[in-house]
Amino acid sequence: MLIQEIQEFSDIRYKARAYLCYLFNRNIPNKLPGVNTSLIKEGFDKIAHEVEGFEAFYILDKNGIQVENNISLDTKNLIGKDVNRSNKAYYYRAVREKRCVLTDPYPSSLTNSLCVTAAMPVYNDNDELLYVVCMDISLESILKLVSPSSVDSLFGKFTKAIYSLFSLALFVVAIVLFIHGVKSFVLKSFHDINISEVFESTIVLTLALAIFDLVKAIFEAEVLGKSHHSNDGVSRTMVRFVGSIIIALAIEALMLVFKFAITNPSEIIYAIYLIGGVALLMISLSVYLWSSKRSKFDRDN
Repeated sequence: MLIQEIQEFSDIRYKARAYLCYLFNRNIPNKLPGVNTSLIKEGFDKIAHEVEGFEAFYILDKNGIQVENNISLDTKNLIGKDVNRSNKAYYYRAVREKRCVLTDPYPSSLTNSLCVTAAMPVYNDNDELLYVVCMDISLESILKLVSPSSVDSLFGKFTKAIYSLFSLALFVVAIVLFIHGVKSFVLKSFHDINISEVFESTIVLTLALAIFDLVKAIFEAEVLGKSHHSNDGVSRTMVRFVGSIIIALAIEALMLVFKFAITNPSEIIYAIYLIGGVALLMISLSVYLWSSKRSKFDRDN
């Protein structure tokens, strides 16, 4: 389930950062005269009433050294004074970017579960860096806080159950098609099989494979939470499913060409129409692949 939670976090990352940074900016004194740790801890107390799932609050000085022990509801987490955190990404990014930042999920040193850290630099009225204030919050808590449709919510569990039922139903359809495709020529002697039946069985088996691929994709993506996108942003599931359909239609078109060429040449135009449809599908798939890669390239640059 961690893979699905990480994927969901990437989808709501900007919303989570906006909300946590809004709380920091509203409650932590910044760029004011007389800023001190007591005022900052008062701000932490206000934030704690809105973010109940936090693991710890802590304050670093301008050099990245923790000023006091963590502020936490768990007494085991009341540690950390004088720890050097200058090598942590949240400290470095907050100081370099001079704004509130939110990290990627990483294993918490306090709970060993995945968490994220929000950090914000605090300046005095002369724009001199005084502190970096930080808050650790578990990945599960940030998803529940920002995304009501989290995988751990009631609706999320209900959705997974529905996807599981649909996956099971489609799997049964794929098995029925597979049995029908096999028995149409397995139960006959070798001499009784004709080319038309072989083509028809091939089409049925190809369709069964396409449906099975769809079942596999739905179950892994929506129930197990695995990603089905390649590094260039292309959905491998989409490519495989559409590819299977193209193969099935191409076989059907080839069968019609042979059939009409022998029985009724005047109707061979319908086979040509089907071949044109297959070509159109291939062009559409090519456009999809090109646009996906182009979009990924534009985002990265």
